Amino acid sequence: MVSTAPKSADKLADTEPRIRLTVAQATVRFLANQYVERDGDRHRFFAGCFGIFGHGNVAGIGQALLQDEVEAHAAGTAPGLRYVLGRNEQAMVHSAVAYARQRDRLQAWAVTASVGPGSTNMLTGAALATINRLPVLLLPSDTFATRVSAPVLQELELPGSGDITVNDAFKPLSRYFDRVWRPEQLPAALLGAMRVLTDPSETGAATVALPQDVQAEAFDWPVSLFAERTWHVGRPLPERAVLDRAADLIRSATAPLIVAGGGVIYADADEALAGLAARTGIPVSETQAGKGSLPHDHPQSVGAIGSTGTTAANALAAQADVVIGIGTRYSDFTSASRTAFNNPDVRFVNINVASLDAVKQGGLSVVADAREALEALSEALAGHAVSAEYRTRTAELVDEWNATVDAAVRVSDDAPLNQNQVIGLVNTLSDPRDVVVCAAGSMPGDLHKLWRTRDRKGYHVEYGFSCMGYEIAGGIGVRLAAPDRDVFVMVGDGSYLMMATELATAVQEGVKIIGVLVQNHGFASIGGLSESLGSQRFGTAYRYRADDGRLDGDKLPVDLAANAASLGADVIRVRTAAEFTAAVKTAKAAERTTVIHVETDPKVTAPDSNSWWDVPVSEVSTLESTQRAQARYADWKRVQRPLITPTEG
Repeated sequence: MVSTAPKSADKLADTEPRIRLTVAQATVRFLANQYVERDGDRHRFFAGCFGIFGHGNVAGIGQALLQDEVEAHAAGTAPGLRYVLGRNEQAMVHSAVAYARQRDRLQAWAVTASVGPGSTNMLTGAALATINRLPVLLLPSDTFATRVSAPVLQELELPGSGDITVNDAFKPLSRYFDRVWRPEQLPAALLGAMRVLTDPSETGAATVALPQDVQAEAFDWPVSLFAERTWHVGRPLPERAVLDRAADLIRSATAPLIVAGGGVIYADADEALAGLAARTGIPVSETQAGKGSLPHDHPQSVGAIGSTGTTAANALAAQADVVIGIGTRYSDFTSASRTAFNNPDVRFVNINVASLDAVKQGGLSVVADAREALEALSEALAGHAVSAEYRTRTAELVDEWNATVDAAVRVSDDAPLNQNQVIGLVNTLSDPRDVVVCAAGSMPGDLHKLWRTRDRKGYHVEYGFSCMGYEIAGGIGVRLAAPDRDVFVMVGDGSYLMMATELATAVQEGVKIIGVLVQNHGFASIGGLSESLGSQRFGTAYRYRADDGRLDGDKLPVDLAANAASLGADVIRVRTAAEFTAAVKTAKAAERTTVIHVETDPKVTAPDSNSWWDVPVSEVSTLESTQRAQARYADWKRVQRPLITPTEG
């Protein structure tokens, strides 16, 4: 077939400068030249690459990162892509995700792993990133594109399909997925990944699978592929007509309530929210991701909402006639499994950059950037304010909750500590800009209730996936993103044992974190939940197997403090408030990672939220404890609202 392309195009194709690189080398060079810009602030998008090398990537991405580092050193410059060696592939993704969250999704890391188990170890991290709407680029190695040596070590063989590999498991967990079977496919794959990573409404895990033979294959690339490319992170404006309807709905309310989610923080909208709340008097509750949207002492701040919320926020939620959700995806903890908002006439206004979240609860959908929408809404609500009675009621509820918290965290210098008191001490002894990190167990819920935020980036609890083992890895990511802040990693023994090895990474990189390791000899959170569901804490304690065959013997003699020390951390064992106070002062003054080990009683719980979380209970049982739990469950199910009344129609 004769080409009909104009001669000028032929000439351009023939003369465009090219450079010969492997696919892996081209990938590293491309990533090093990607930039983002929002509100005039432009910077590199990728801070570096976490990696563990095996036969799938050691001669590909591994060689490319080495070459980048050696060439940069020879030139007296920094590498285009900093490399950090992790100890666990899942943990590396957690560190990358935590970094992206601390940087408000405006900067990310790439993560590479070897073929087979190395890559599939990243699946949990991919799910966490996508669920939390946080950008991370995953570069899992894959089997041979040529299949010349098939089946290779760690290859999945399916009798009905020859092109499936274990990396296909990333597809439902990623916001973007591609596999580069040929070098020519690389530019489109990388550009597609960048489009998703830099889009606030689409972001999550972007996965580009790289067959191990293709990584090492050379190709003549157009030099223009490696030119600096700037991706603009926009602020979508609210539609005027929809915003006017939202303002009218809010003006009609007698008991409005704002639910501030992570979108408020990522959009840098906390000042706009504080101004709107102050002018209108509308109280502001916070989700886990949204905690820090207002400082705890703002007059309109009523704290956490939902299953792990404050009694103040939940009392207001129960009576609210208009709920204004801003940047929240309304998880079951936020809505208390759809029991929190029980005014029969309640209506919802949902402001979100993602249409998926803006339509939830049947609300009026305002698809827009949180800051732009809040500023426009503030203008539309000029002169409007809630009643004096409602302001007074809000203040009274907050005062009552503050008194409850004060009582829960009060300590005696010489008495053993409980978890509430540990949280209170860290909150008091840390600086306002320090960051607390947590993810799983009973502490996320207790922190949501009890922690008094002073800085919009000072609270970092991963509760979209609530992944055990996130804490230490996440703390590394936060500290890398905010080296001028101390990072307190709150972790129970259950989560600690899942991924303690990342302490070695912190020590290796000189990334100082302060670990608060709470030893309670088992799964405190699930133990409490098990008891409330009539399952008697079965299988939740770290015990020897007794003579009768049950796991209820003596406590295991596990020394977690010694374990942390063996990984290179400085360790301080404490028992009392006075010892804990001294330990925190020592840890803050140190330059190295320090772990403070404290034993607590898991049966001392945080104050009740007067709320619920839907976890089904066995409908029939011979156990009286389960029968009682089923009766309580049935009572709450009668309160639950499976459908929310729509705003209009």
